[in-house]
Amino acid sequence: MSEGTRRVLIVEDDPDQAAALAGLLADDGFEVVQRHDGDSGLDEALVGGYDVIVLDIMLPKRSGFRVCQDLRAAGVATPLLMLTAKEGEWDEVEGLDVGADDFLRKPFERTVLMARVHALLRRQERGRPQSLTVGEVSLNPVTRQVVAHGHPVSLTPREFSLLEFLLSHPREVLSKGEILDAVWGDDFDGDQNIVEVYVGYLRRKVDLAGGPSLVRTVRGLGYSVREA
Repeated sequence: MSEGTRRVLIVEDDPDQAAALAGLLADDGFEVVQRHDGDSGLDEALVGGYDVIVLDIMLPKRSGFRVCQDLRAAGVATPLLMLTAKEGEWDEVEGLDVGADDFLRKPFERTVLMARVHALLRRQERGRPQSLTVGEVSLNPVTRQVVAHGHPVSLTPREFSLLEFLLSHPREVLSKGEILDAVWGDDFDGDQNIVEVYVGYLRRKVDLAGGPSLVRTVRGLGYSVREA
């Protein structure tokens, strides 16, 4: 292995899918290791020293959810991208709740997979703080706990990602486009007003009734997180 080569672990029970993923990542310069069930995938992830893990949910012996949960419980913070062929949002919710960093539904475009992998690596290189706090609102990216004005707050995965991004840029003015790229992804082609909708959701959950909002609207420019 040459110096600086990125290492990726693929845990996928479909041999054709695993081979396709391995070839794609190898072509991009990654050193790739494959495992085909949850138990061997967990064992390898615990000792392999990988830069990123691509983990299918539906695995024999141990589900991807359990692999992810066990890795996080063991203190392994390797960026983890979960894959699933199932429909519906609850897989994503559970995957994020057990500590996955991102989620991709099959079938997916190869360019999208690579973009997600490189985004995870960039996040890892920047480092992920244990806690983000502005005013009376704090968020822990690892445990995914949010506290506002002394009380725990339950957020959906999208609301959590939005709050994490905003708290990571205190006092900066962030445009809707910047927020969409960071939280919804470069491939989002819907209405930009979805940002306004989710900012409203956050305000209802983290602001004190009648008090100033954590997320301020900067007319014509976007949003900014500031202390009250």
